[in-house]
Amino acid sequence: MAYKTGLRLVPRCGDSGLRITAAKQAMATSFCCTPWVLGRAARALGLPRHRHDPHLQPWHVVSLSHRSPFNTLRLPPLASPFHQSASRACQHAQAVNGRADELHKGVVDKDIVSEVKRILEMANRASSRKIVLHTDFLTPPVLKESLHLLEKLVDVRAIPQGGYPQAERCRISVGHVETLTSEPDIVAALSITGSFSFESYSHGDFLGAILGTGIAREKLGDIILQGAKGAQILIVPELVDYVMSTLDRIGSVRVSCTKVPLDAIEYDPPRTQSFKSVEASLRVDALASAGFKISRTKLTALISNGDVRVNWATVTKNGTTLKSGDIVSISGKGRLKIGEVNPTKKGKFSVELIRYL
Repeated sequence: MAYKTGLRLVPRCGDSGLRITAAKQAMATSFCCTPWVLGRAARALGLPRHRHDPHLQPWHVVSLSHRSPFNTLRLPPLASPFHQSASRACQHAQAVNGRADELHKGVVDKDIVSEVKRILEMANRASSRKIVLHTDFLTPPVLKESLHLLEKLVDVRAIPQGGYPQAERCRISVGHVETLTSEPDIVAALSITGSFSFESYSHGDFLGAILGTGIAREKLGDIILQGAKGAQILIVPELVDYVMSTLDRIGSVRVSCTKVPLDAIEYDPPRTQSFKSVEASLRVDALASAGFKISRTKLTALISNGDVRVNWATVTKNGTTLKSGDIVSISGKGRLKIGEVNPTKKGKFSVELIRYL
């Protein structure tokens, strides 16, 4: 005998919106066989739950009134396709929100955790609102870690742009896969020219002069030195006019700034010099001293002054350990890359040091 209940059963599953109207008790319990659903169904029919099985496991037992032709109705906990679909829908809806909050916890380099977390939150916001957002220029470690984690987010697309294929510092555009369909115009190029034939200027000289105009470092991308011709820089488009009107000197050389298209960027691979050194440890003070050919005492002072960086993060301890692939930079002295590292028979390390010229 079938009992019509008119009960409207709503599985508690986020915002899936799945609603099932049960015309029969058996149909209702087979669709969503959870204790709270059975309890509601029983109460709607005026049927108490079986006192010997308060949790309705694993065969849900419901005692029926004297009007039922059965003393006890045993209902197996059947899972319907609709209930499974609702569960999957809930998991899918929570994929971006939940994972964006958790992914950054796997970042090994603790110095960049906050930046990576902020980028993941930005991607989550852009995807849910169906808009496109952009980061500032990112350092290579932040860029690499962020792109790696963004690939794991559902419905999120990320496009890095640095102005040219070999760019180290890039911006990332994030958005929903249906919204971010092409590369946004978020990088501009400037050519800085002057009489550099008689005096050469370093990357740091150009960087210092540009930051001296008042712009933040994260608004500036790569600086490409061009010898006697000057340099080309990558920058956020909204600051192009400002830099063109305010930057008039690099050191003692008067310069002029002109906007150029990205396909006009002239880039040559950096010149390097490679050599090997045998060291007792892989400490930054040992390897940087050998690579830059300066005394450990002077290097210790540079570290204390905050002038030494490893992978673009300022080093505060002499004993920081380096590994193959790390980039060491010292203000005013350039960069050093740690190449192949091999232990020697005497317990020391043979280290390849690559100096950028």
